[in-house]
Amino acid sequence: MTVEISLGYDKEYVTKFSEGLNEPEWMKTLRLDALQQAERLPMPKPDKTKIDRWNFTKFTHDVRGEELSSLADLPEQIKDFVDQDKAEQNLFIQRDQRVGFASLSQSLKDKGVIFTDMNTAVREHSDLVEKYYMKDGIQVDEHRLTALHAALMNGGVFVYVPENVQVEEPLQAIFWQEDPESALFNHVIVVADKNSSVTYVENYLSQNKEDEEAVTNILTEVFAHDNAKVSFGAVDNLGAGTTTYVNRRGVADRDAKIEWALGQMNDGYTISENYTYLMGENSLGDAKTVSVGRGSQKQNFTARIVHYGKASEGYILQHGVMKEKATAIFNGIGKIEHGASKSNAEQESRVLMLSKDARGDANPILLIDEDDVTAGHAASVGRVDPMQLFYLMSRGISQKEAERLVIHGFLAPVVKQLPIEAVKEQLTQVIERKVN
Repeated sequence: MTVEISLGYDKEYVTKFSEGLNEPEWMKTLRLDALQQAERLPMPKPDKTKIDRWNFTKFTHDVRGEELSSLADLPEQIKDFVDQDKAEQNLFIQRDQRVGFASLSQSLKDKGVIFTDMNTAVREHSDLVEKYYMKDGIQVDEHRLTALHAALMNGGVFVYVPENVQVEEPLQAIFWQEDPESALFNHVIVVADKNSSVTYVENYLSQNKEDEEAVTNILTEVFAHDNAKVSFGAVDNLGAGTTTYVNRRGVADRDAKIEWALGQMNDGYTISENYTYLMGENSLGDAKTVSVGRGSQKQNFTARIVHYGKASEGYILQHGVMKEKATAIFNGIGKIEHGASKSNAEQESRVLMLSKDARGDANPILLIDEDDVTAGHAASVGRVDPMQLFYLMSRGISQKEAERLVIHGFLAPVVKQLPIEAVKEQLTQVIERKVN
């Protein structure tokens, strides 16, 4: 069954929206071309997940939240993710589609580091953004949701680290969906030029209920040039009423590294794609994901690492816990192209179900077009061992507390390996909330 979508936004709307942001001509043209393509392109077809009844169209596109006078104005839910005692903040907060707070240390500015909202970047760093925007990472015409994103992009950030610059402190972005019906068409670009390094952490937060329908359509493009390193962390924690499509993609050149640490903690329907293209010799991609599903939500997670460069290394580690009537598909795909000799592709996917109605599926896939390589995979799907719960409860622990301990124990092997300390701490907090 195909999904019919009435876009609801026409050429006149997109033109006025672009002109209202004072965008350069190339961006307006890209938007209008994408709008035309969105009308004819098919929807994505995630493996074993039917999306024909999912909401992709009921939303408010242009919602401008108020600017924050100080970080003290943040709700408690968001304060937990911010270190307010820091003298210098490398922090960006987007409130619906408005910049609520933005700060970058003077020392990083002096080194030429760019960390700003996408709309400002398109105007003030037009040539640089155009070089990377939906070209070598994600293409406009992949399917209807990528084209719709390109037409309606209304937020996000742009990060650029110049050659030979090491950013020691993490850059953090918080995307706060405050209006229960607002749509986040966020585009994030992180560029680490040659011999540079950066850690970027983002949080998606909302509290809309199941009957407060909203949409997030998030595209992320990460570029690590020769001998550069990008550590990318995310904790997604969007409400039950938000339908999410998120596509995070990386391109690693010679001797470059891209590390992903993703906490997929949404409460609504979610499609998540995380692809890494290892283009250069000795490049590395490492993708770690944890998820907790609850209620009746449906989720589909795909991590894919494609090896083009010789002696490239790709690692995928996925752990998911499904509660109540939640269902999830975990796809881990390692693809070694012809010519990528001496490469190594490893993957592990494990799913734990805590109730008889929960469903999980783990699909490790290896696609090898080269002889002289190393590859391996492991997968497991199972229900919680009742003896574990019985043992804990026999020691005076309640069933709820026993389940909490089992969940933390199951996810701990992944959480402990996450390369970004801030993501570990944030993820532990969110897991605790979801468990309770």
